[in-house]
Amino acid sequence: MTLVDINDPMTTTQPPNAQAKKDLPPSMIERMTLILDAFDGRAARLTLEEIVCRTQLPRSTVHRILDQLVKLDWVEHASFGYYLGRRARGLDGGDGGGHSQIREAAAPLLHELHLQTGMVVHLSVLDGRDIVYLDKVGGRFAAAIPSRVGGRARAHSTAGGKAMLAWIDPERVDALFSATLPRCTENTIAEIGVLHQELNRIRQRRGLAFERGESARGLACVAAAIRGHEGPVGSIALCGDIRTAQLERVAPLVVDAAREISRSLYPELGAPRRGRKTPPVPTNTFSAETIDRLLAASTQQWI
Repeated sequence: MTLVDINDPMTTTQPPNAQAKKDLPPSMIERMTLILDAFDGRAARLTLEEIVCRTQLPRSTVHRILDQLVKLDWVEHASFGYYLGRRARGLDGGDGGGHSQIREAAAPLLHELHLQTGMVVHLSVLDGRDIVYLDKVGGRFAAAIPSRVGGRARAHSTAGGKAMLAWIDPERVDALFSATLPRCTENTIAEIGVLHQELNRIRQRRGLAFERGESARGLACVAAAIRGHEGPVGSIALCGDIRTAQLERVAPLVVDAAREISRSLYPELGAPRRGRKTPPVPTNTFSAETIDRLLAASTQQWI
């Protein structure tokens, strides 16, 4: 019979996974850092299996940590996988995450829209359940609109916010909002089910969103989203007096401007990309007849 020295490390019996567990980073911070470092750039899009392969962490550990990172906005989750969220991209710093690029691409079009229509033009981005105004261009009526560059508004109450919410997953909308939504005016959408109905109408109108007295009394707006690889990256809205604003007439201008900014920021969206589904950018300007048909139902509900 062979005797085994239990003090000899070479002969001590260890569980099969003991070495793997020993090699795991000891702290949650280190594991989170490993996962974030797996994204080798802002544009990185990774599946769960790719992250597991790059980090060499157990799949269950990676999945659990990713769930927490998504809830805290460090990582975003879409149908194709994971990508860095607003915190990891530095959006909380105010000018990170491509905000300056969006403003630069949009600036000449904002001024052109104002000159063409005489209306106030907003450029905004989605931040959780709010929108943040990146730019505001307007004349005398601008002072009457309660918005400012760097200011916030409820996304579900604004045309610009709804235009962006329409192009994110409905499950993400549910995660952002509770069943009952806060009202800004008596016209604000106040139920999540009604919001989903409105977002569906926006998609059926190829992205056109309207607002009539929902965020502020006496204000009417029309907006369209600026869309990137994973969804909306911003929106443009034309705003005016609810008594005189002819939203249906200026709607094609908003769509064209949003499309042009999208192409400026993401020129590769115009060509097919292998292995990645990209949201289509409209290529044709609406005709007057098309606008009349698309907006008939939306217009009637406000009469």
